[in-house]
Amino acid sequence: MDILISEVGPRDGLQNAKRAMATADKHRWIAALAAAGLREIEVGSLVSPKLLPQMADTDEVARQARQIDGLTVLALAPNLKGAERGIAAGVHKLNFPVSASRTHSMANIRMTPEQAVEQVRQSAELCKGNPVVEVGISTAFDADASEDWVMQLAADLVAAGAASVGLSDTTGVANPAQVKRMFIRLRREIGDRAGAAHFHNTRGQGLANVVAALDAGVTTFDASQAGLGGCPYAPGATGNIVTEDLVWMLESMGLRTGIDLGLLIAARAILAEALPGEALYGHVVGTFQ
Repeated sequence: MDILISEVGPRDGLQNAKRAMATADKHRWIAALAAAGLREIEVGSLVSPKLLPQMADTDEVARQARQIDGLTVLALAPNLKGAERGIAAGVHKLNFPVSASRTHSMANIRMTPEQAVEQVRQSAELCKGNPVVEVGISTAFDADASEDWVMQLAADLVAAGAASVGLSDTTGVANPAQVKRMFIRLRREIGDRAGAAHFHNTRGQGLANVVAALDAGVTTFDASQAGLGGCPYAPGATGNIVTEDLVWMLESMGLRTGIDLGLLIAARAILAEALPGEALYGHVVGTFQ
């Protein structure tokens, strides 16, 4: 079975880094990730530079990434203005972070979940499928968001025009039983519009949750090279699952990612050079021969 790994390091990873990565280094890193076989990369966030100065060059980074043959270029957009920028930059996909938690939604994008759904509706009407509008429901596994509410939100997003709706464990609280149950229910609620799984490794459950999602039929997973990442508006949320570890696990299970692990690990050198002092994670790196 083929698995799509969507690399989110250049967005989710860098938005929480201690320093901004130079634009030229972003170009080099994304090119190296693509050369390793990653077919989809979230290259940045189309938000105000005042809020996330690390993402100020996303439009330029996206335009450069579009020159890489075979690469699907994805960018995060919180609203209609972000969608307009994404269209101008020529991205293939836009990812909208619609939070199930009202508290997180207000902190993250300064909108209620209902207002965020309306932004998705307006953006889908504007894009008309180019770029494709996708949604990851943030904080989908948190205690302050009931499963019924998450499923209702997913259905509302599909009705609003989202091509796919996935579930994101923004704060790293999910457990495998919950993950399997909710992704099975998501597919039952919205059919083939059920989308990607996005896990953070805050409590060390990231890869276990991947296996649970696989059992539920999920075939697209977000990950970040070296486990970079975390949400500025979710206190205590540490990085994403490590792309290198995820690739090794999936391939060892007999699944196909199309990624060359050696080239992927080699790309870490760009991170070490461009972000000196930034913690880089991963179990596979030291054992890979």
